[in-house]
Amino acid sequence: MRLRKKHFAIPEMRENPYVFFDGQKNKGKWSEVFGNDNPIYLEIGAGKGTFTIESAKRNKDINYIMVDIETNALIYATRKILDEDLTNVRAMPINAENILDYFDKEEISRIYINFCNPWPKLKHKKRRLTYPRFLEKYKIILRPKSQIYFKTDDLELFEESLDYFKDCGFSTLVEDFDMKLDEYPQNIVTEYERKFRKLNQKIKFGVFEHYVN
Repeated sequence: MRLRKKHFAIPEMRENPYVFFDGQKNKGKWSEVFGNDNPIYLEIGAGKGTFTIESAKRNKDINYIMVDIETNALIYATRKILDEDLTNVRAMPINAENILDYFDKEEISRIYINFCNPWPKLKHKKRRLTYPRFLEKYKIILRPKSQIYFKTDDLELFEESLDYFKDCGFSTLVEDFDMKLDEYPQNIVTEYERKFRKLNQKIKFGVFEHYVN
């Protein structure tokens, strides 16, 4: 469901030192932005930021970047960076289509994709964040032997994504069609995940490794 337009979102985010509207200038220089050489994890489609914010609080030795084209949601995520004083988080309101404009080769150590739009219609499937044209871009910015973590409630999206990852040369490390919370104690339950679990919808979870010869 589309959020109501938040006219304050962009002006407010422009005042936030942890939000970048001109992130292209940091391509290949994100370690300098963070001021350290810690691994950089990227969440694509971060929404209101629950996952990245909680991850950053748990792992202060990891740098996190969250991106989302929907500023009406991202505004809430960027507020949390300041509220929690998380110096290991940055955010960009960008379209994942242009990911290569913002990150250099092998600059990212892990990618998270949580409950992205399943785009069920055939003519729209190329918009999926797990579609091969996106995976090929991720392969460029990921370091060798890095992983993509993927969660969804949508069975068709998950099944077809398994093929996408395989066809693009990723190794499947985890393939779970019914993710039980007690089997993943470190799992961070996002707003969408909580909603789907209340509806007794099975959560699908996969981990895919970027293999390089």
